[in-house]
Amino acid sequence: MIKKILVSQPRPTSEKSPYFDIEKKYGVELTFHPFVKVEGLSAREFRQQRVQILDHTAVVFNSKHAIDHFFNLCKELRITIPEDMKYFGLSEAIVLYIQNYVQYRKRKVFFAESGKWEDLVQIMAKHKTENYLFPQSDVHTDEAHQMLEAKKLKHTECVMYRTVSNELPTDKPLDFDMVVLFTPAGVESLLKNIPDFKDRNIKLACYGKATAKAIQDAGLPLELEAPLVKAPSITGSLSLYLEENNK
Repeated sequence: MIKKILVSQPRPTSEKSPYFDIEKKYGVELTFHPFVKVEGLSAREFRQQRVQILDHTAVVFNSKHAIDHFFNLCKELRITIPEDMKYFGLSEAIVLYIQNYVQYRKRKVFFAESGKWEDLVQIMAKHKTENYLFPQSDVHTDEAHQMLEAKKLKHTECVMYRTVSNELPTDKPLDFDMVVLFTPAGVESLLKNIPDFKDRNIKLACYGKATAKAIQDAGLPLELEAPLVKAPSITGSLSLYLEENNK
């Protein structure tokens, strides 16, 4: 029986979050605490990669973090982004977030409705003349790289931010029945924060193949891997799991 769940993300700002529906429906207690925090590279660190941002005609974003650190770094480097720059995002939510920094014309923005790399790369392939800049974290998989190479798209991959371990609060007991993880860095942070985790009877849930692989590589049992066929989100997958197991 799952009663207490630790979700390794910040607490949702909206009270309409599906997480709170889960609490009410299944009578579980959710605690939110990010296992990793994101830090931007300094201008000096970025320059060492010898990447010329303005040599590119389009930018590819796979997260809101990438957007934040791209525009912050451009500001620090005193780079003015040309109005005709095109933006490609892994989802609609990601490209909408760009408007926090620039007002763009719709014909300059493209995204994958499915939220999948293979679909975004297909869209990018229709714009073969573009020179793509792909800002990412220091921790990433080769999935996108392989697809971009396969389509022979001209692109530059660069690191603009890093993930570092975030300590767990020491004032609360770690008496959770399940921990939900979202990144390989989160798995690393979990084991750093709780060295004897393997000896504890705590179930693990995760989102994404890369996170699942990191859990398995660490020799930890994985109870729930999202997305599920019937539930593409972590909250949907968690609901199905609790429906089945909290009887």
